[in-house]
Amino acid sequence: MLSFSNKMTKHAMAFFAGIGFSFSAAADYSNHPLAAGFVDEMVQKHGFTATEVNQFLSKAQKRQPILDAIARPAEKSKTWKEYRPIFLQPLRIDNGVVFWREHRTALARAEKEYGVPAEIIVAIIGVETNYGKNTGSWYVMDALTTLAFDYPPRAPFFRSELVNYLILTREQKHNPLEFKGSYAGAMGYGQFMPSSYRNYAVDFSGDGFTDIWNNPTDAIGSIANYFVKHGWKTGEAVVIPAKLTRAREQLLANESFNTVVQPVININTWKKAGIAPAIKISKKASAIAFEFDGINGFEYWFGLQNFYTITRYNRSPMYAMAVYDLSLEIKQAMRNADKTTAEVTR
Repeated sequence: MLSFSNKMTKHAMAFFAGIGFSFSAAADYSNHPLAAGFVDEMVQKHGFTATEVNQFLSKAQKRQPILDAIARPAEKSKTWKEYRPIFLQPLRIDNGVVFWREHRTALARAEKEYGVPAEIIVAIIGVETNYGKNTGSWYVMDALTTLAFDYPPRAPFFRSELVNYLILTREQKHNPLEFKGSYAGAMGYGQFMPSSYRNYAVDFSGDGFTDIWNNPTDAIGSIANYFVKHGWKTGEAVVIPAKLTRAREQLLANESFNTVVQPVININTWKKAGIAPAIKISKKASAIAFEFDGINGFEYWFGLQNFYTITRYNRSPMYAMAVYDLSLEIKQAMRNADKTTAEVTR
């Protein structure tokens, strides 16, 4: 592991001083009531100096728009018929084909080494950042301190992510004040949280730096590795359609329905509860069952292990379904594009 040297800290301070920033600025998280405990943790558990941590906190600013945004995520405020069209757009599909073609070699290698289909990796990047076009405009330090110190509902989670962020920037010898990401502190093409970066990001390009911000090859390998570590099963299905065999109200009374947990209930048990597969599948297969309020009414689905793996990226079933649907559209569009190219070049 690489250490964050005092020399680098001095250089960072000199840089900010040189462009007119002061570490004693008015917006100063180092004076927050929770800051002292955080500084002590970073010193005692992670080997930072109090001066280092206070310098970084003093530059972090509370961002009210971040608190507003996290209080109304699209997955909770929209139905499936409203949510799906956000991502299943012709332009996003076309851009997915362009991205796939540009990075065909890296995607093929990731699929071979990790067993995660190229279209799933492309769809994740498409949903998360529109293929790197929108990786976030918030300084990660601002986002994580705002949520760690001023968002009580999930403060422990974001405090942990702030810890991981400071450690990863030290490990990579980068200034924590320089990176930008989402309002939640997610970074790069694949929008990795700091803990995910430290645990799952890989230097897939082999250049010595795991660069998920500017290097699509590293992002591709990192997403594939993340999926494998979260249980992706190569060659297996993601979802299968389902149908009700009892009144909807009876199924809704089942606490396991519409609950995203590790698939442990088998198809046969679900059939007894009132929902059955619409296509052939082993009655011993484990699945989660859920409904979506779609454009043509309620839809019913079984999510298998690979669906659950996608929800480890974002715990919303609608998110996972959007990724899967987009992956299918991109894969078909890619086939059509390759076919057209082959016909032209004959």
